[in-house]
Amino acid sequence: MSAPTPGRGPSGGWWRARLTSREGQTTTGRTLRFDVPGWPGHRPGQHLDVRLTADDGYQAVRSYSLAAPAAGETVELGVQTAPDGEVSPYLNEILPLGAEVEVKGPLGGWFVWTPEDRGPLLLVAGGCGVVPLMAMLRARRAAGATGDPCALLCSVRAPDELWYAKELADPTGTEDVRLLYTRQAPPGGDRPAHRLAPDDLEGLPASPETRCYVCGPTGFVEHATALLQSRGHPPGSIRTERFG
Repeated sequence: MSAPTPGRGPSGGWWRARLTSREGQTTTGRTLRFDVPGWPGHRPGQHLDVRLTADDGYQAVRSYSLAAPAAGETVELGVQTAPDGEVSPYLNEILPLGAEVEVKGPLGGWFVWTPEDRGPLLLVAGGCGVVPLMAMLRARRAAGATGDPCALLCSVRAPDELWYAKELADPTGTEDVRLLYTRQAPPGGDRPAHRLAPDDLEGLPASPETRCYVCGPTGFVEHATALLQSRGHPPGSIRTERFG
């Protein structure tokens, strides 16, 4: 892959981004951190485009969610390796530390939350859909915004597919973190493996002013949204982001 055009500012909206660290989350999911000189900052829930350019000029662009609130010129992405993908396997397994790619962003203004958004907060994730919701949760913790109820419901197929396992296992006292498994539950768990069900929402923030964010595969998002609406959450209070 060839290097982006030198310079601190964006060229045609694209910023230079240097890979500084790679951390495994699951067998196929990675946290990637980049240094982006001149990065203007972003809001939790936003995403960016990553562009790779081959030596022959061929380019490939994919979108990835930002996994952490703004921290100077550092951006953190969650990248799930896609079967037969051409960008995610390269980013997760091949791109050397110190190498550069191009990024465009921040992108998206609808699926965002900041600590200034007061009121109860309900985050519902399917699989790697937890990535942008983790940015919201981390921003809430960093700001000390613990006065309003907050809950994260994360549904995955099996324990080894859970992103941020250690971080979610030690939530702050003001957050209700629930981990649900659809195919294989961990030993000793009190909930058998099954699809997200109405009972899983019991005790979660349910007032009409609750801000709900749902992210995951299309089928999961549609199912979770229907469950939230059946509990009385107005459609306008539910924001969704889907993939696949």
